Amino acid sequence: MNYLEALSRRYSVKKFNHEIIPQDTLYNILESGKLSASSLGLQPYKVLVVESEEMKQKLIPAFYNPSQISTCSHLIVIISKKTIDESYIHGYFNHISEVRETPIEKLDLFRKSINQHIVQKTQDEIFNWAEKQSYIVLANLMYAAAIENIDSCPMEGFRQDMIEEILNINPETEKVTVTLALGYRSEEDHFQHMKKVRKPNEKLFKFI
Repeated sequence: MNYLEALSRRYSVKKFNHEIIPQDTLYNILESGKLSASSLGLQPYKVLVVESEEMKQKLIPAFYNPSQISTCSHLIVIISKKTIDESYIHGYFNHISEVRETPIEKLDLFRKSINQHIVQKTQDEIFNWAEKQSYIVLANLMYAAAIENIDSCPMEGFRQDMIEEILNINPETEKVTVTLALGYRSEEDHFQHMKKVRKPNEKLFKFI
């Protein structure tokens, strides 16, 4: 199946069949999120992978449409940072130095440019920027899942305070941006038989 076939087959599943995704397939999908493009390379987010049935059951009341949560194999929760502090940047450059085997002193110019970029932004601007990065991760996860023949459903319809309390997320520094249910479509989900509706090319694309 090529990528266009995979994306044509993809739809936002309303009900999964409870089947568990093989671990190696799941890790391939997660790796695609890890490899996502990220502004300045800072990856101002983290990804929680909810796999235990107990935790999924706890999260069901937090969602306005709970059928996906109660039937999916895994629930991905993408959390955006609200602040980028000095310790986070310090950890980032230590990691670069380690991975690339580069003396950290040689990274000073890059570090100064990042510091200048960050200090010029308000907290709201940083969070807005971080959320945009999180949606790039979401898109990559969905794309990789489709290629792996795994179904998905992105969801923003949840009670913010409830899901953050259940997942022990500090609302002062982080916020749940979006979630993604993964699994295999149920035969009972009639949405899989509907034709995909998208704008025709002449309304969507403009060549200039």
